[in-house]
Amino acid sequence: MNSVELGRKIKEARIARKMTQSEVVGNFITRNMLSQIESGTATPSIKTLEYLSRVLDIPLFQLIPDQKDDSITILNRVKKHLAEGAYDKILKMEEGYPPELQDEFWAIFANASLRLAKQQLRSGIYQDAARLSHKAMEYAEKGIYANSTVKSESIIILNQAAEKLSRG
Repeated sequence: MNSVELGRKIKEARIARKMTQSEVVGNFITRNMLSQIESGTATPSIKTLEYLSRVLDIPLFQLIPDQKDDSITILNRVKKHLAEGAYDKILKMEEGYPPELQDEFWAIFANASLRLAKQQLRSGIYQDAARLSHKAMEYAEKGIYANSTVKSESIIILNQAAEKLSRG
């Protein structure tokens, strides 16, 4: 991706989040530098791209898709989120995972959805628990890593949430 395309993507993401350039840059880079990046006249460092990815809440690989090993980097980051219990960060990637790792991400999404569903059930947020357990079931049936245990646990959570909801 060239500098102009990258700048356009960053600007579109900023505008979609209704953020000003000053809100995006914080203390990390100058507003002038962001303006140059958005116009395609400056090329940001990887560190700057990582920062912008976090602030704008877009997957890093969408900003640097031409790198061959980036998919593995993304997978490792997602696995780290899974280990840390940052399930919501994982689920934000549902529309933006690297296609070549589809089966791996389906398995991770199934696990993240199930674990988050369990948390929601314990917290008494039964609608979310039901929605997330249903999502976990769907992902658990997909790909080469289809997992009947995750599916079974999801059904149990879904039933428990439905029971709690029916009681009012």
